Amino acid sequence: MSTQPPISAAGLVPPPGCPAHGMRTDGLVRLPEADDPARLYEELREQYGPVAPVLLHGDLPAWLVLGYRENLDAMRTPSLYSRDPRKWSAFQEGRVPADSPLMPMVAWQPLCVFADGDEHARLRGAVVDGLAQFNRHGMRRYVTRYTHQLVQQFAASGKADLVRDYAEQLPMLVVSRLIGMAPDEGPALVEPTLDLMRGSETAAASNQTVTEVLHDLVQRKKTAPGNDLVSRLISHESNLGDTEIVEHLRLVLVAAHSNTVNLIAHTLRLLLTDRRFRGSLSGGQMTLPDALEQVMWDSPGTAVIPGRWATGDTVLGGQHIKAGDMLLLGIAAANVDPEIRPDLSLPMHGNRSHLALSAGPHECPGGDIGRAIADTGVDELMALLPDMRLAVPEHEVGTTSDWLARRPSALPVVFTPTRSKTTGAAPAAGAAQPLPEAAVSPPEMPSSTPPAARPWWRSLFSRR
Repeated sequence: MSTQPPISAAGLVPPPGCPAHGMRTDGLVRLPEADDPARLYEELREQYGPVAPVLLHGDLPAWLVLGYRENLDAMRTPSLYSRDPRKWSAFQEGRVPADSPLMPMVAWQPLCVFADGDEHARLRGAVVDGLAQFNRHGMRRYVTRYTHQLVQQFAASGKADLVRDYAEQLPMLVVSRLIGMAPDEGPALVEPTLDLMRGSETAAASNQTVTEVLHDLVQRKKTAPGNDLVSRLISHESNLGDTEIVEHLRLVLVAAHSNTVNLIAHTLRLLLTDRRFRGSLSGGQMTLPDALEQVMWDSPGTAVIPGRWATGDTVLGGQHIKAGDMLLLGIAAANVDPEIRPDLSLPMHGNRSHLALSAGPHECPGGDIGRAIADTGVDELMALLPDMRLAVPEHEVGTTSDWLARRPSALPVVFTPTRSKTTGAAPAAGAAQPLPEAAVSPPEMPSSTPPAARPWWRSLFSRR
């Protein structure tokens, strides 16, 4: 997962003269929606090089960093490219209205992602320590439990939408519990969290909903702490204030959920539509963790991050950057930079040098959590429903673009109806359950999950 507040090409408007696809209004080429952001990035790269001028909502200028090396420079040089949005000249000149859909993403907050130096180290240290208590093995059991519960809800029908019914649900169920929420609180935050990142008219209200739930959670945990992230942040030696705790919980919740939803959805789409991808898995040329890295190269959970502001005049990618200019880190564009990937058909299995999790002092501290949720979630789903197949032709699988990135809008599938094996009945609404000890300490308890009879990838090919 990435702990950077994201924005995608849906919020970008190419400046005059840029050969993009969109409607012309008053002589300015505009892009209300990025129907093909990959093509847009390449057109911008061809015309401007590794750094391109763009316009944000409200015709606010910014620089979109397209090059891999240029992105690394911006990520690793906080002395030149700060994370503090208060340095943005548009803010200083009063050109960003209070109701701008950019505000939830770029308005300064007491967060580690908006800080540099010692303050960044203090805030980030608390988050890193809080996430470090969750070991990967124990969390896999936690993911398995919720995977079985979700599949139980649609297994008997013989059909499902894997985006709506599974990919959007699983990360929130897991992450909300790791944070410290009760079982019934996580599902209620799925839609507000997704809406928050879309930059819609209701984004501010959704942001407020999430914030209020987290504020109430912090107050409860002060008197009833547990083995969870919020309790660790409260007791951490960094002495975080209530507002700092709430904002970091929101950051972790939103970033972990959104990015992991995209990772799961893209991986499932490839498994359902790409025979070469399935063949590499079944033939042993690629493991599922390797496959996830390939997805993060080709379809990173966050396409563009608005997150650097120039501290002084400088030059990047041949462009003269002025003090106070905003830089947008083009993760998706950088990952396909021809200078590092001249042949996109060559596999990147297991290669973790992609920028999906950023780099430098602000590199995502929770990447292994997102990987564990996606890895276990996909593996368990395919084991439970081994004959699952798309219910529509491949070309009818649509995509959706929001401020995060692109992902399949729906993955309708059919399979043999079955009574799914579960680790137990789904918890009743409001019935609090403790976090399994295996998720926060070396696992000692035996797993109650029945093993799959055979690896799911064998079933993909034995029935052909």
